[in-house]
Amino acid sequence: MKIFRCSGLLILLFLLTGCLYPQERLQKNQVPNDQQLNMVQEAVDTYQERTDGLLPIKTKDQDTPVFQKYPIEFSKLKEMNIIGELPGTSFENGGHYQYVIIHPETDPTVKVLDLRTTEEVRSLQVKVKFYKDNNRYPPLGDFVSKGVYELDYEKIGMDEPPMIDSPYSDQRLPVYLDEQGQVYIDYRKDLYAYLRSEDHAYKAGEDIRFLLTDHTPIVPAYSTAYTVEEGEPVFLHASPSS
Repeated sequence: MKIFRCSGLLILLFLLTGCLYPQERLQKNQVPNDQQLNMVQEAVDTYQERTDGLLPIKTKDQDTPVFQKYPIEFSKLKEMNIIGELPGTSFENGGHYQYVIIHPETDPTVKVLDLRTTEEVRSLQVKVKFYKDNNRYPPLGDFVSKGVYELDYEKIGMDEPPMIDSPYSDQRLPVYLDEQGQVYIDYRKDLYAYLRSEDHAYKAGEDIRFLLTDHTPIVPAYSTAYTVEEGEPVFLHASPSS
């Protein structure tokens, strides 16, 4: 009788852990929800109040692209007992997202960067750098816009053009290079969809990437600036590092 009870208990524990573990994994894989974002936002606001306007961010090079430039350093929040457990979606807690700040000087706002995108871009960047180191020039393909080129994928040993999963939709996004061989993601497909579906006041000459952060928690990492012309997203200028 005891054997059956023990066996039953083990089965019950197995079923419970089997139910809980996938749920935990799901939490770490899903997009951060409003509760998580608000928790971190409140922590950032409190930190600013206690430090005369400082932000709990890691130091980055001055030329770091704007959406990757201000990652939140959770250790600073924990040291001041402003935050307890970190969001399950955060990289620091095993998730796929890095929490970042946009508009740091005017309206510090918490958003997230999908690190799976980072992994894909870095993998391509390694291949591009290897080619450039051995051939003097990056593997530039056809001209796209001023300072923007397609990636000649065959030169880096690929059978087809690389595509990256969009963090905003189920679309696959192409990549391109600048004249120095930096890899960037082309978000025009998503921008086109948001220009069509969301009310906005963006005008020609303004950076419309913030249309994506206006309506989602995710920043368009590894992107250049875009603007709108005749309702279409177009490259704003030839400086993808912005």
